[in-house]
Amino acid sequence: MQLVAIRQFLGGLAYVLFFVLKKEPWPKTKQWKTILILALLNFVLSNGLSTWGVKYISSGLGAILGAIFPIWVVLISLFRGEKLARLSILGMLICFGGVCIVFSEHLKDFLRADFRFGILLSLTATFTWAFGMLYTKKKAASFNPYFSLGLQMLLSSIFLFSVIGATGTTIPLSEIPAISWWSIAYLVIVGSLLTFAAFIYALQNLPAELNSIYAYINPIVAVILGALLFGEPLTFSIILGGIIILIGLYAVNYSLRKQKKNA
Repeated sequence: MQLVAIRQFLGGLAYVLFFVLKKEPWPKTKQWKTILILALLNFVLSNGLSTWGVKYISSGLGAILGAIFPIWVVLISLFRGEKLARLSILGMLICFGGVCIVFSEHLKDFLRADFRFGILLSLTATFTWAFGMLYTKKKAASFNPYFSLGLQMLLSSIFLFSVIGATGTTIPLSEIPAISWWSIAYLVIVGSLLTFAAFIYALQNLPAELNSIYAYINPIVAVILGALLFGEPLTFSIILGGIIILIGLYAVNYSLRKQKKNA
């Protein structure tokens, strides 16, 4: 949790300082409510719980649970009365099946009693991220979304620092090893500043279901990088699962292009 708090504090501070120097107007009173809700959903609960959750489960199981996020998006959208193309939904389910095949050796981890707490944390994180993403898409136009993003990260870091301080789980900064600081630097620059900016841009220009399928691309990127950088084997299940994921992604993209053309 301290890792999450440090990452969000540094990333949020960078965003806020940038817009302050640009003399960007601060949010109005009614806009702070949205920013606080998104800080809770996107960063305290989603990012915080997902980071905490992987401490108690295997990374493969974490990848499977993370792939449930687009399904939450579909279910929430349907519950709100939105119409989604059947081919899009089918494509997402195909993608999820592909992820399960890629990490098939970890499916049995669902039955491990010592993983239950981590599974609960990770599932909660995927649900709040899905809800937060749809809420962000709905409210993004009411205020500068990038400035809002920085404020969300900064506010969530203050809350998280308060929690770890109150629970006495803080680790002195001097005891954090250099390799961890390099990891935090990567997460701040690539994982927060660049990735979240790209995510907000995509939210403003793409349908919600298409936005969510990055969760199916992540495992493909991960296994390719694992093979290239660390010599990890590309097994038959990984190749088969990857092909199935690509088929599902094509189905979602084709469905949305067809829907846009008909509109």
